[in-house]
Amino acid sequence: MKNLYINTRFFFSLIGVGVLYVLAFFFSVLMWAAHIVLLICFLAAMVDYLLLFNQKKGVLAQRILPEKLSNGDENFVKIDIKNNYSFKISTKIIDEIPFQFQKRDFLIKKSIEPGRNTYFQYSLEPKERGEYSFGNLNVYVSSPLGFISKRFNFQKDAMLPAYPSFVHLRKYELMALQSEFMLGGIKKIRKLGHTMEFEQIKEYVPGDDIRTINWKATSKTNRLMVNQFQDERSQRIFILIDKGRTMKMPFNGLSLLDYSINAAMALSHIILKKGDRAGMMTFSKKTENKVAAENKSGQLRKISEALYNIKTDFFESDFNRLYQDVKYSLNQRSLVLLFTNFETLDGLNRQLKYLRGIAKNHLLVVIFFKNSELQTLIQKNPENMQEIYDEIVAEKFEFEKKLIIQELRKYGIYTVYTLPENLNIDVINKYLEIKARGIL
Repeated sequence: MKNLYINTRFFFSLIGVGVLYVLAFFFSVLMWAAHIVLLICFLAAMVDYLLLFNQKKGVLAQRILPEKLSNGDENFVKIDIKNNYSFKISTKIIDEIPFQFQKRDFLIKKSIEPGRNTYFQYSLEPKERGEYSFGNLNVYVSSPLGFISKRFNFQKDAMLPAYPSFVHLRKYELMALQSEFMLGGIKKIRKLGHTMEFEQIKEYVPGDDIRTINWKATSKTNRLMVNQFQDERSQRIFILIDKGRTMKMPFNGLSLLDYSINAAMALSHIILKKGDRAGMMTFSKKTENKVAAENKSGQLRKISEALYNIKTDFFESDFNRLYQDVKYSLNQRSLVLLFTNFETLDGLNRQLKYLRGIAKNHLLVVIFFKNSELQTLIQKNPENMQEIYDEIVAEKFEFEKKLIIQELRKYGIYTVYTLPENLNIDVINKYLEIKARGIL
């Protein structure tokens, strides 16, 4: 009987019977009508019970989960339900989704014809990496009488891991292969130079670099011929991710660390598709999660596994330790992309000597974040004195960020200063720009 549930229709019927009995106190002719209606209600409930519980497998349901969840993206869970009863049923589906989503009002209603299936899906958007456990898939079935419901349970205790964002990797790959990205329009990367890796001799077309004219081939063919070069491959690209307390700051449900990890995944995918070697490490009090720079098959999976369960540790990050580990780990000139966040110029100055030390032997790009809340205050038209003060303070912090960029550029350190939601595209654009200019 634990799967038996009485519906509100039955209680409303009893309320109606009660009203008839009250009226029968004043009009005795209604007494027999009240008795008959009460008997009909209980008979209908008994018939309803027999219809639903006479068949053990009246309903079959299946929850179809993806192999893993993509952090910060919409992930679809599919439900397939089959009606084995010989009559049309009404169902209420309550899926016990992981507690991290804090959805207490999950309810989907469906009507299913006899012998037919219904198929639908709903979306979940995880905001943190880790393990997500599903409970029961509960299906409450009612017959056309609707007096009672029978509960069916399916697929208890399913677990899914949530990995750094991967669902858009294919989209970024297609854009990167064309050397262009969409961000308020199409940004095309203009190649300023080339490497010395020769590919072929081809006929000159307007726009080719005249410095690449092959005069010997030109004299033989009596047409202008130029040497064509291809991008240098197998360059070392190393990603450093700060997991100190400054990366705990949240925007739209995701921390700066999560945005950085998602961008590192997208960037690593593009790096490997371009034929370069991708590696990474995280740091705070010490360096961890090291993945050597390689372009072998399975490298992206190694990086994904290393990034899977990284958490911020609320310590002040030790850039001195980072400098030492980079110095001894990277023995060849590499492109080093450092995901961190500096809010003040003083905060940068405390770490600047270590950044300069890394930049002596490598091409260093420091990636830090615009505060979208400050951007809102700056763009808002102030209406009172308090809002004027808020705007002035926001502009002060924004100006300090510009001073940080100037200070880094003074020592030949490149920067990416972007909103968290634009991080993936801006970081990949910077990598493509550096590749196109041949400055590594």
